[in-house]
Amino acid sequence: QVQLVESGGGLVQAGGSLRLSCAASGRTFSPATMGWFRQAPGKEREFVAGLDWLSRNTRYADSVKGRFTISRDNAKNTVYLQMNLLKSEDTAVYLCAARSWGITTTAASYDYWGQGTQVTVSL
Repeated sequence: QVQLVESGGGLVQAGGSLRLSCAASGRTFSPATMGWFRQAPGKEREFVAGLDWLSRNTRYADSVKGRFTISRDNAKNTVYLQMNLLKSEDTAVYLCAARSWGITTTAASYDYWGQGTQVTVSL
């Protein structure tokens, strides 16, 4: 079993930055892909960014390209999401996810999920 715990959310003004963390634990944690998704009230869960754990290849949603960066610390089993130039439309619950295969933008394809951390961007 894999446990994912997010942290780092909060309230920030538009144009500001936040860094989210996702700490992973479990007896045999060896994902192929770690991903970040977000879900705003009344909206579907949407892909934000994905990271291939071994190759470090990344993929981003068009809406966050150039503003968000996903990275990992292998020794800490932690994946990060650096969010810069935040906009009000980035307001959502951000969730970390893991799967045993390559990067996909489909939420249903991920096997493990964290509880989420709230990000609120004020105007």
